[in-house]
Amino acid sequence: MLWGDSVALVTGASRGIGKAIAEALCAKGARVYLCARNLEAVTAAAREISCGGGAAVGLQMDVGRPDEVKSGIQAILREAGRIDILVNNAGIRRDKLLVRTQDCEWQEVLDANLSGSFYCTRQAIAAMSRQRYGRIVNVGSVVAFTGNAGQANYAAAKAGLVGLTRSAAREYASRGVTINLVAPGFIETDMITSLPEPVRRQILAAIPMGRLGSPREVADTVAFLASPEAGYITGQVLHVNGGLYA
Repeated sequence: MLWGDSVALVTGASRGIGKAIAEALCAKGARVYLCARNLEAVTAAAREISCGGGAAVGLQMDVGRPDEVKSGIQAILREAGRIDILVNNAGIRRDKLLVRTQDCEWQEVLDANLSGSFYCTRQAIAAMSRQRYGRIVNVGSVVAFTGNAGQANYAAAKAGLVGLTRSAAREYASRGVTINLVAPGFIETDMITSLPEPVRRQILAAIPMGRLGSPREVADTVAFLASPEAGYITGQVLHVNGGLYA
């Protein structure tokens, strides 16, 4: 499989890490479908990438809804004929102390961050199995391994994603499908830039490299695991956190 023949789907791709991943895959020559719940935002992101020379298409899809995932991936298969790369990046946060977390806030985070990856993987992996080729990269988080006060729902969902990755990798290795997880630490995104300066200084002090990561550094890691060259790597977690979790 060559990059120029590849068809990819990146979820949660309208901004931040997801958009950077879509840009990185397009730069390699893949045809990339970007999906997000906000059609206007994801269409704008795809248009921007296409203007830069990439082959990008925006697609509205809520990964927490299995019916939307099924229809979205079927539409890609009808149009492109195949799907070679799936990057499960979509996710949300509803940060609160555990005792203050409402049932709906717990469920909403699990639906978007864990169930959504399951729904997308279940749909895409059938086509990949028939092709005898596929690359699935899940985007997790360092908090799945360290925990974080106020993020019990988010950390639990991302920890569950590790188990999903390793189990699915064992199931589909014989079909030529690799499934891995990239676990970013603190990355320079809207979430971090909105934090008060004292909090930012505290975060930086905990990172051995003394700086935040960039979305492109995460994207390049994902692109490697999605590449033909990563064919003997599966069921692995690759940390991108500047030494925060070593």
